[in-house]
Amino acid sequence: MVAASDSITDLDISAESPRTVSPSMREIQAAALEINPDLNFDLPDPEDEAVDDFNFRQRVDEAWVVCDRFDLQTEIWRGRILRAVRDKEKKGGDGRGQGFLNWLKDRELSKSQAYSWIELANSADTLMENGELSPSALRNFSKRAFVETAKSSPEVQQLVTDAAERGDHITRREVRQLSDEWMAMSSDLIPDEVKEQAAAGATPPRFIAPLVREMEKLPETHQIAIRDEIAANPDLDNIKLVTSNARSLSKYLDAGAQVQVLNDSKVDLPMALEEAMRVGCLPVAADVLKQAAQLEQTMTKFYLTWKRLGSLVDRLYVDTGASTPNLRSLIACVERLSSEIVEVPLDDSGENSIRLRVMKGE
Repeated sequence: MVAASDSITDLDISAESPRTVSPSMREIQAAALEINPDLNFDLPDPEDEAVDDFNFRQRVDEAWVVCDRFDLQTEIWRGRILRAVRDKEKKGGDGRGQGFLNWLKDRELSKSQAYSWIELANSADTLMENGELSPSALRNFSKRAFVETAKSSPEVQQLVTDAAERGDHITRREVRQLSDEWMAMSSDLIPDEVKEQAAAGATPPRFIAPLVREMEKLPETHQIAIRDEIAANPDLDNIKLVTSNARSLSKYLDAGAQVQVLNDSKVDLPMALEEAMRVGCLPVAADVLKQAAQLEQTMTKFYLTWKRLGSLVDRLYVDTGASTPNLRSLIACVERLSSEIVEVPLDDSGENSIRLRVMKGE
């Protein structure tokens, strides 16, 4: 039999017992808390005027870093635990994962939270199995930095883990900086003139990386034009300007794809926008696309509403008769909106109106 105890290490299973009694969740929690007591920090008193701002911030920052690292390692282990429970249920459960879901429900965990922890554990194990990261270097990461590293390319992961192995404290800011540096120096979209400036420190990579991201969204013709432009003028102000233009082009191309009338034409939208940018009227051309898309959407919604109204009017007319003269008057008025020619006043006086004729194309 299992002897009830406050410590999980005191549980003893007799070989002579035909069955075992599982400890309750309360007993497990109590035992775990005894083995791993709560973190305890000597935080400064915010009302103590003897503690200056510098020392106050230093002490709370130190406590925060410890919690951040502890949180990362805790969540990695939570992911490993959850992965083990999930895999055990896959092997010996009903095949539908219900046992795993019940396990989560008992601990008040959502499925999305569980799988985010499992993904974190998988990332940590992959980095460690490949020899890129040692368990001791894991302590140099903040939680958000590690998650950012796990999402990065293998090359960036290598740069980050090398820094962690050297003992550098890794925050998400450092991860993004290394990612920007790699993107700026490795992308084929960036000309050598700009890469040389980045290597010399004249152009910070944090300004080049956004340009690369925006260029990747554009057609090849635009990429070549932008590459030639920054090669001819690689100074920082021009890079910022070109990045803004590339971002606008990407957004406007997406807007143009929503305009149905362009699908039946031979308009080369990327080249049309490039010409608009060259002559300085890109915002106007973009607004044309935006308004065209809105008009098409409005027309589609108008037609569906008009058709629905006509169906309802016909149904209401069939269901009424001479005993409902006021209702028949209402139907007569509304019918003007469901007929082939729709007329709507534009102001309260009724002197100005708009008249539309609905003609459904075959």
